[in-house]
Amino acid sequence: MTAIIESPEAAPPKVRKPLFGKKEKAAVLDPLWDHNPIAMQILGICSALAVTIKMAPTLAMCASVIVVLCASNVVISLLRRMIPSNIRIIVMLTVISSLVTVVSLALNAYMYDVSKQISVFIALIVTNCIVLGRAEAFAMANGPWRSFLDGLGNALGYAWILIAVATVREIGGSGQLLGMRVIPASWYSSGVADPGYINNGLLVLAPGAFLLLGVLVWVQRSISGYSEGRS
Repeated sequence: MTAIIESPEAAPPKVRKPLFGKKEKAAVLDPLWDHNPIAMQILGICSALAVTIKMAPTLAMCASVIVVLCASNVVISLLRRMIPSNIRIIVMLTVISSLVTVVSLALNAYMYDVSKQISVFIALIVTNCIVLGRAEAFAMANGPWRSFLDGLGNALGYAWILIAVATVREIGGSGQLLGMRVIPASWYSSGVADPGYINNGLLVLAPGAFLLLGVLVWVQRSISGYSEGRS
């Protein structure tokens, strides 16, 4: 008798996860509106009030947060299985502060004038609740790619709020945008015999930024239907 040898069953083919699946898209898109870190979570308010007088420092601040948030999420995600839980905050702060130092040195080298205006606030990225919060809540539980997308989404959600506030403050406060005249200088004349150029004090000072940010949060929450009671 000849033995009948059955061929082993073929292993099912591995299904590759899509690069931009439903969860990946949500990680990028949700923070732009539904879970915006400033409008919905009220995080990162200090820089939103302080650096939005002019557009140039605002753009530099937004770019810095994008770099630090994306890079820190990726690094923390790669190290997440090696970080003891009792020292995870120290490790996160070490990673974030190292990245902030690199960004600060790059600004000093290539954008020195802008760096002088926002140097204090660049250093405060280390303690920014958005950066530390995403590392703790997301990067410690997800892979590098999804953590990168989450960092990018939250950084862009932070950035567009700052850019919107800075646009209104610079145009309304000085009549300019990125150094270009938008509103005639005569609108900002002191009106005396020797008219001099003056700023709109309400928008230039921090209270104006606070009012603008409050209006922006109210509009965003009204459109999205967000309610503290329902949340």
